[in-house]
Amino acid sequence: MATVYWDLDAVRREMERVFDQYDPVRRALGRGLLPGAAARLYPLINLAEDKENHYVEALVPGVDPESIEVSVLRDQLRIAGTKTAINSEIKPEAFHRNERGAGTFARTLTLPTEVDGDQVKADYKNGVLLLTLPKHATAKPKQITVSVG
Repeated sequence: MATVYWDLDAVRREMERVFDQYDPVRRALGRGLLPGAAARLYPLINLAEDKENHYVEALVPGVDPESIEVSVLRDQLRIAGTKTAINSEIKPEAFHRNERGAGTFARTLTLPTEVDGDQVKADYKNGVLLLTLPKHATAKPKQITVSVG
């Protein structure tokens, strides 16, 4: 009789990979700045739009606004920066619990349409990065006049 040993951690990782592949919500949460299986992409983002603009709210509490880099290329938005540790003198091995991640981050998001990169506005208020991304002229709806013949 053969004995089979299961590496449960490897099985868990493989199952997460399979579920991430087929579940868009799990894939959207992804992995990021925070450690462990509960990690998610950082920063967390809300994306909305109206006829003229896309609006992005990115949660970046504790991040120095000077370290945030925002770039846009056609329909790709990239937000990157650095979240520094509050007390860098504490050694990692001294932590009993470390849930507030620190380090560099970068998140790229595909927007529903192309945007005019020259007109993007970025504001930082109370730990939230607020972006207004005007839609490119080719992405805006056109009113077509119907002629009666």
